[in-house]
Amino acid sequence: MKRAGGGVAEATDAAAFDAWWLREGAWVEPPNRRRGGESGVQILSLEGARRCYSKRQVEHSYRSLRYPLGRPTVLREREAYEALGAIGVATPNLVYAGARKRAGVWQAILVTEALEGLVDIDQWYRTAPAAIEAGPRHAMLDELARQVALMHAGGWQHGCLYAKHVFVRCDDAGAPRVVLIDLEKCRRRRPERASRRDVDQLRRHRGEMPEADWLFFLDAYRRHFAVLQAERGDRASA
Repeated sequence: MKRAGGGVAEATDAAAFDAWWLREGAWVEPPNRRRGGESGVQILSLEGARRCYSKRQVEHSYRSLRYPLGRPTVLREREAYEALGAIGVATPNLVYAGARKRAGVWQAILVTEALEGLVDIDQWYRTAPAAIEAGPRHAMLDELARQVALMHAGGWQHGCLYAKHVFVRCDDAGAPRVVLIDLEKCRRRRPERASRRDVDQLRRHRGEMPEADWLFFLDAYRRHFAVLQAERGDRASA
């Protein structure tokens, strides 16, 4: 995971924040009202033909025992990017994330690199020739199972594990790449609880994935999760 802008804290560097906040692009998700504020996503074209997605929020907060008055969801999402990257879960490269209060109003922004060449798993099933062939398809499902198991064994729940938030690619040799996106609802959970909730959620929102492929994924996931849990137990008892 890449970080820029010197990192993120509750008090964000004003110049760095302004530099990103003043960049404008086309809306790919127009602002909508939720969580007491507004949130939307623009696409930015940067130097060297690089494209990024910019999530822009105003007064879009969550509340918890630690933050009863509310805290920007971008800051929680930034923490999830850092934590998942540290345990080997593939996510979009984080370019910048920050939040500030201006005249008593929270503004927050999170910028990630576009996933060039990857598509969500629904589109992959509809359009990718490899989806027809058992070998590449099973390799992709096994990699998805491994990524999700890594997240859960590391004590994180995605919280919105829908097919549209799973991006995939198989290259010409059939090697899979799986990236999990939209970490806004990601949070710390006990591995077993994270597993139950996310796996059930993906089952209900797996989109174009046929039943036979779901069962293949589920078997692979259980295998990966059991191995990771056993390794975790061994480290704890060492």
